[in-house]
Amino acid sequence: MPAKDLYHDTVRRALIQDGWTITHDPLRLKWGAKDMYVDLGAERLVAAEKTGQKIAVEIKSFSGLSEMADLEKAVGQYAVYYAVMAQTEPERRLYLAVDQEAFVDIFDEPLGQLLIETYQLQMIVFDQRREVILRWMP
Repeated sequence: MPAKDLYHDTVRRALIQDGWTITHDPLRLKWGAKDMYVDLGAERLVAAEKTGQKIAVEIKSFSGLSEMADLEKAVGQYAVYYAVMAQTEPERRLYLAVDQEAFVDIFDEPLGQLLIETYQLQMIVFDQRREVILRWMP
């Protein structure tokens, strides 16, 4: 099992506060002989439709020595998980969760915006101090 991200428990609590039920911690994916682990799987029932929404959340703190290395790893993981989930769990939407400071510093900049548009990144922006979700994108 991979190590938990610095903000793992923060995002977990923020999702629960937002009405999600954590179903997997972590969510195991398998493709061929390769195993991979998305940080969280969650589900929320939509009463009007009597069906559930399912998501997978990869959490990134961007606390490494190199912001660019962290960004490359995050987008690379997102791309791999997205491709595997499209085949194995097409009903589940993948999100990249980052705290508000990382979003402003990295994804609200031209390079970050290019990556969001090019790779159609779906993101969750959270406040790590208050443990709340601030924004779902898109």
